[in-house]
Amino acid sequence: MVKSASPTSAATAAGPAARAETAAASRSLPPPASYEAALTELEKLVGAMEGSQLPLDELLGAYQRGADLLDFCRTRLDAVEQQVKRLEDGRLQAWSDKA
Repeated sequence: MVKSASPTSAATAAGPAARAETAAASRSLPPPASYEAALTELEKLVGAMEGSQLPLDELLGAYQRGADLLDFCRTRLDAVEQQVKRLEDGRLQAWSDKA
């Protein structure tokens, strides 16, 4: 009698390839159009991940996309901070809402 592979072992065997494909897909997504778009997408990803709504391979891809979005947001914030420093003659001034 020939024993067939269980669905679990078949999925495990395809696991690394599926994870690599998911990772590549998350890296091939276009960069967000803006900081706000990145933040919105990141919030949706976090909600889906926290709600356990994603299969494991999709969870990995979502995590990687989230890391890319977080990097994009940090880069934009750093760029804005540098622009503010230039506007303030190289000194980052304390924020005051009083004009």
